[in-house]
Amino acid sequence: MSATTVAVRPKSTARARVRRRVTLFATTGLLALFALLTLSLTTGEIPMPAGTALRALIGLGDPGDVLVVQEFRAPRSVAAIVAGAGLGAAGCVLQRLFRNPLASPDVMGITGGASLGAVALIAAGASPTLIPVGALGGGLLAALLLGVFAWGSGLAVTRLVLTGLAVQAGLAAAVNLMIVRFPAELAGSALQWTTGSVYGRTWAEVWGAGGAMVPALATALVMNRQLAVLDLGDDSAGALGLRTSSARLRLLVLAVVLASLAAALAGPVTFVALAVPHIVRFVTGPPTAASLALAGLTGAVLLLASDLVVHHLLPIEGLPVGAVTATLGAPWLLILMLRQSSPVQRSQ
Repeated sequence: MSATTVAVRPKSTARARVRRRVTLFATTGLLALFALLTLSLTTGEIPMPAGTALRALIGLGDPGDVLVVQEFRAPRSVAAIVAGAGLGAAGCVLQRLFRNPLASPDVMGITGGASLGAVALIAAGASPTLIPVGALGGGLLAALLLGVFAWGSGLAVTRLVLTGLAVQAGLAAAVNLMIVRFPAELAGSALQWTTGSVYGRTWAEVWGAGGAMVPALATALVMNRQLAVLDLGDDSAGALGLRTSSARLRLLVLAVVLASLAAALAGPVTFVALAVPHIVRFVTGPPTAASLALAGLTGAVLLLASDLVVHHLLPIEGLPVGAVTATLGAPWLLILMLRQSSPVQRSQ
């Protein structure tokens, strides 16, 4: 047996193992998503069998069951799935783009900007279908502020995180000021929205943000090749003919769009975009062509599962899903920051 054959065989074996892990992870995620969706449609104050709920979803069966499933449970569940997928994909793009495990829309202030834009439209009495436009504008504003304040340091890890937290805090203060000045009939709904919730979502809101999320996710999958080239480093990417500056700008705008549309549906939900890329990387290893799709799937599963926990398992009525994800996300962020500041990490 030649030395070349011996060298090639371990590489092919490693690729086969990665493919098996990716396939198993994707299959498990899809099954979990289907199970969670079925559970969300069948449980509640009016429990019903799975078959009854699925028939009601397509408009068959008792009119009362159809009303409950189609108008209350399905929009909430679909909103959680779409928002979770957008947050997972946005977090994956940002962490790979900045090569920074702390990069996420909630840490960098993007979700705070989206909240500001959406709440401004709520205050103006705009149609729910226009909320994604306001959220997108606010997210782009936050990204612009982040670039202005952090670009001079070359987007260093510590400067990026501190600047993002400052931008997030400033935008949150602006949102709270607007809510205080709201008429009483608007303040309650706006306050619940800013804590991160999919409660009471309507099909108009789902179609508005979800209709834009689908092409945004498709664009992310198409641009995954550019992201993979950037993973090699700027020198190697430039040698392969990629204009790194313009590619980074396009990917950053795409991540802002994904996160802002997710915020338009679920509010500024934290932790999901930060944690999902780490979960995918832990299970499947270094980024592959399937990483973005797996991140979207994992985000959808995580947010839908969190909403089910809030809705059915916790004793507090009306608790928003953002409160639960923030509780999980705070220690996660602290651990990541401590790891980034450790001597071992600094020496790498």
